[in-house]
Amino acid sequence: MVSMAESLVRLSELAASPVVSTVASAFADAGFELSLVGGPVRDAMLGRIVSDLDFTTNASPDEILTVVSPISDAQWDIGREFGTIGARVPTGTGSEIVEITTYRADAYDGVTRKPVVAFGDSLEDDLRRRDFTVNAMALRVPDVKLVDPCGGVEDLISHLLRTPSTPAVSFGDDPLRMMRAARFASQLGFVVDAETQAAMVDMADSIRIVSAERVQGELSKLLLTDEPRTGIELLVETGLAEIVLPEVPALRLEIDEHHHHKDVYQHSLTVLEQAIGYEKSRHPGETPDLTLRIAALLHDIGKPATRRLEPGGAVSFYHHDMVGSKLAKKRLTALRYDNETIKDVSRLIELHLRFFGYTEGAWTDSAVRRYVRDAGHLLERLHILTRADVTTRNRRKADRLGFAYDDLETRIAELREQEEMEAVRPDLDGNAIQRVLGIRPGRDVGEAYKWLLELRLDEGPLGEEEAERRLRAWWADRSV
Repeated sequence: MVSMAESLVRLSELAASPVVSTVASAFADAGFELSLVGGPVRDAMLGRIVSDLDFTTNASPDEILTVVSPISDAQWDIGREFGTIGARVPTGTGSEIVEITTYRADAYDGVTRKPVVAFGDSLEDDLRRRDFTVNAMALRVPDVKLVDPCGGVEDLISHLLRTPSTPAVSFGDDPLRMMRAARFASQLGFVVDAETQAAMVDMADSIRIVSAERVQGELSKLLLTDEPRTGIELLVETGLAEIVLPEVPALRLEIDEHHHHKDVYQHSLTVLEQAIGYEKSRHPGETPDLTLRIAALLHDIGKPATRRLEPGGAVSFYHHDMVGSKLAKKRLTALRYDNETIKDVSRLIELHLRFFGYTEGAWTDSAVRRYVRDAGHLLERLHILTRADVTTRNRRKADRLGFAYDDLETRIAELREQEEMEAVRPDLDGNAIQRVLGIRPGRDVGEAYKWLLELRLDEGPLGEEEAERRLRAWWADRSV
């Protein structure tokens, strides 16, 4: 439970920090109002790490630039038309980035996909147009006065997400706020109040006017929280996921009374949770891995299209890995993800079943090498995704799979040490192939290189002399 006394102490400490006091003094000396607003105020009161310093002011963008230029070593327009100026302010131990925005009111006109922006002149009015009451609090600086016109403190204490105005008005101004509700539910561990959630259901279709880039940004922020499951379930329950990520609610396969299989939707959420757990335990302190988390959530999206009810009560999903890879590529492209993310997520989904043949019989060294080669730079992510994909309640089966993957990782490590597997190449390069066979650059060189690579994967390093002998024999047989 949040203690108000402790929260006020934290706010005072935030206001006294070097960068905040520097910026506050500069605006006060210039005769302008300045307040910390939204996330930093909320997080300070909750005792969370304050990572972004967002300010709001009655100064215009040009006036903001004039004030911050003498106290910063870099300035930039984050969006002059939106009233936001960014600056890098030196401190005694380095520097910090701040964003300062003119009081404003923005809304959608119901047709376009971008906000319509108008500047304001009142802090209280600026706060009332924000998304949720816990983000509609400001700390005036340098005089350290909390401004809370919408009851944000009470909602912070209650861990409640509620809109400052009616949900219909707030979501009508910016439908993306419905997705933000899901993200904050996960990020803060708060509950969306009943009226707000009901409005999310009623107004879900309005998310269509929001650009794919903004939807993608909010979805990514949700997935990068410590516990995204809550937010994803909220998106599904309200119908928003049907519009922005329909492949996820489609995983709620109807269970046939005679054909039993696990709930693929709940399984996928569990895989996501477990992947995050492995990510943190194997790479503590590192930045959350968005690519891995997207792949974990979407790894089984090919199942609805491949589901077959077999005789005897079995259910099959043949080739759901390949189908899911294609579906993921299509969805992520529609959401305007970058090409690298799309490629990597699709590849992880394509490979996520590869390991399960390992438990059916001992893999040869050749099979292990191919596993490493096919995964490439995604190998560590594939390790995590494959381990996370084990959600069975059968402890014996879970242990068997876990021990098998331990064994696979050990063999990969041993072969890597012996053979430098990260750079698996044939014993002869293209120039050597041309020299040995007496041929010019062309298709034949490429085919010879590919044959030598397969030989290298099957048998390991051969040495240049043996590779030349094998190559001449292959070429002779090929020419017959």
